Amino acid sequence: MSDGVEVHVGWTGHSRIDFDKKKIRKVMRARGRDIQKEARRLVAWRALSRPGEYPGRDSGTLWRSIKSKVSRSGFLVRIAPQKTPEMGKDFYPAFLWYGVRRQGGEQGSGWRIEPRENYMTVALDKRREVSENAIKAALKDALIPR
Repeated sequence: MSDGVEVHVGWTGHSRIDFDKKKIRKVMRARGRDIQKEARRLVAWRALSRPGEYPGRDSGTLWRSIKSKVSRSGFLVRIAPQKTPEMGKDFYPAFLWYGVRRQGGEQGSGWRIEPRENYMTVALDKRREVSENAIKAALKDALIPR
């Protein structure tokens, strides 16, 4: 039979620690906007895109659909293209990412629309280090010993 182990972690000189969620929300909003701007920059050039490239900007619908939203708790930020009324019934950012296969006996390659580069993951990767450092600093700053 083994004996139980009890571990207690305490803060010397402080009876409690407060957490300021406003500081976290502020940083999450700022980092979300930064990644949103990077993703929009990647799809902003006005030209028809080729397979494997970032989608080009024809009407600006995709560019405007990239939104950043912080969760109610403030600990999550979601940056993604959103379905808008301009897109009609289909969510076409998915068609750009996954591509569209030809049906039946149509001529040419197997693709009607070949897949494009994933601009969202590239935008996140470009801003990852700066975002992680800012969030770590905000978490450290949000702890308030009393």
